Amino acid sequence: MSDSLSHDELCLIAWRFLQNNGFKVAFHDRFRAWTPYGEQADAIGFRNGASCLIEAKCSRSDLSADRKKQFRIDPEKGMGDWRFFISEPGIVNIDDLPPGWGLLHVVKGRVKKVHGWPGNGLWVNRESKPFRANKQAECDYMFSALRRMDLRGHLTEIYDGVINGEAEQ
Repeated sequence: MSDSLSHDELCLIAWRFLQNNGFKVAFHDRFRAWTPYGEQADAIGFRNGASCLIEAKCSRSDLSADRKKQFRIDPEKGMGDWRFFISEPGIVNIDDLPPGWGLLHVVKGRVKKVHGWPGNGLWVNRESKPFRANKQAECDYMFSALRRMDLRGHLTEIYDGVINGEAEQ
């Protein structure tokens, strides 16, 4: 039996990591939505003025296959102003990164920022963002999530206002 993390485990770790690092609206790979080029995020988070995509990799062959996707060949078709790979050490290395990508490693269940994670003030600075994310794909993704909430009768809850004593942004 292998001690390495599964793809699903990496996606959940990435999702929690985004939430704990300022991306309060975040999704993991169990959420599927239509996007113009078929991109399905392993984890994606949104904060005011920025989006961050995290791709989970469990093997070198998965990393190689990822490079052939249409939204990787033409980065402006992909989601995420910021894009990171997450893996256990030895799967993805800094030398493997496409231009603009960052790297996160999971060591003993904790995420280590290996390369490219910006300081807080840089997330929304347009000049510092490595990608011009496909905002239409991101809007389609968010629309799909909100539409599902609406179909289940939960969308009206956004009018309820304050949660835990804080006004939401």
